[in-house]
Amino acid sequence: MFAFINDLERPIGTYLYGRRMYQTMVYWETVHTLSGQPSYVREFTGIWQEADKVVFSKTLRSVSSARTRIERDFDAGMVGQLKSATGHDMTVGGADLAGQAIKAGLVDELQLFLMPVMVGGGKHALPNDVRLNLELLDTHRFAGGAVFLRYLPKPA
Repeated sequence: MFAFINDLERPIGTYLYGRRMYQTMVYWETVHTLSGQPSYVREFTGIWQEADKVVFSKTLRSVSSARTRIERDFDAGMVGQLKSATGHDMTVGGADLAGQAIKAGLVDELQLFLMPVMVGGGKHALPNDVRLNLELLDTHRFAGGAVFLRYLPKPA
């Protein structure tokens, strides 16, 4: 599954994160210092470190990774300009931030992983107040029961 994820991540040049997702992902800034990492972990580390990162947060005061900047508010115009100007793929991580990008019409494709884990709560993966028709483009099943779903969003 990790090799599959690396294939998805390889074309990404910019990650857009909410604060909590950034604080989870910043682990990849230093994982290379741990010995004995498998090749797929080393590969993802390089992919992540080489990409630009924009963290949308009102509370985060500083970042602890290279190629990272903080934006205080999600500005759909700024993200749209960034999307137009970049020559690589961008991804959005974090349910709230992804919801804002979906509402703004900035998302060209939805990629979801469904994991066979029972939880008692959490955030919705998709915003409640947006209506989209989704065209299923691809699925992939993994041995552990996880499923990857790739959709093309179309306005309702």
